[in-house]
Amino acid sequence: MLAVAQTRILQEYIEKNCPGISVEILTMKTTGDKILEKRLDEIGGKGLFVKELDRALLENRSQLSVHSLKDMPMETDEALPILGFSGREDPRDVLVLPAGRTEPDPALPIGTSSLRRELQLKKLYPGIKTEVIRGNVNSRLKKLDEGKYGALVLAAAGLKRLGLSDRISRYFSVEEMLPAAGQGILAVQGRRDMDYKVLAGFFDEEARDAALAERAFVRALGGGCFSPAAAYAVCEGEELVLTGLYAGENRGSCAKRGGKAGTLAVWYQGKEPGYILDSIRGKRIDGERLGAELAERMRREASDK
Repeated sequence: MLAVAQTRILQEYIEKNCPGISVEILTMKTTGDKILEKRLDEIGGKGLFVKELDRALLENRSQLSVHSLKDMPMETDEALPILGFSGREDPRDVLVLPAGRTEPDPALPIGTSSLRRELQLKKLYPGIKTEVIRGNVNSRLKKLDEGKYGALVLAAAGLKRLGLSDRISRYFSVEEMLPAAGQGILAVQGRRDMDYKVLAGFFDEEARDAALAERAFVRALGGGCFSPAAAYAVCEGEELVLTGLYAGENRGSCAKRGGKAGTLAVWYQGKEPGYILDSIRGKRIDGERLGAELAERMRREASDK
């Protein structure tokens, strides 16, 4: 189970670096884990993954929560702050095929739980159908191997943390498929009234700066779960380059043109919503401002289409 594998990363750090402290993992099934037949945007958003964990923290049944940052809501409870971010695992999305195939079977849908991925897949595989698939990684792989899907799109980070890298058939570059904000990063959440200094060495500054910029971009566009948005930041010394994706409402034909700080591409897929890609560069310490600025610029571009 991915949640347990990710929590063990922090458990191993604490037990190795904090003599005398032992860690017990408390597992629980969230609402988001139970409702599997629909996309998250159809059933209430990313908060469905954290409600039960937040309650356990508030009731002192747990002292820390470990989350896939991409699954966390953009707004968090002030009493339960994000304490820090892990180093980033591979941020890319990947294609997983059944054994023996080199391309998806066009007669079968590609399984994905994300409208963000679905929109970008329509450009990579024109005409192919997509279908919602949710549940843990192993249950998704089982459905693929049973012939219910021609391929799956999953996060490389999850497969690698589960020791399933051998199932990856193709890595999508971030230019082909922009990742979700925070993809590959673990967020550690705790209570405001507790001292967590022992965790300082676990946290990663580059991942923090990238995460804050990415989340600021998505937050400025309204949260990212009900309106498809994606963001990926790369730290280059003291600077940061942030690329964002925003899905517009207009219809039309494919168009490209130069933007103020990078190449802007607008793709419209038949009757599907189009999306815009654009980027911005600036100082790492200004990451959240850069994210909000890029979001506002792209919102204006979308409204002009």
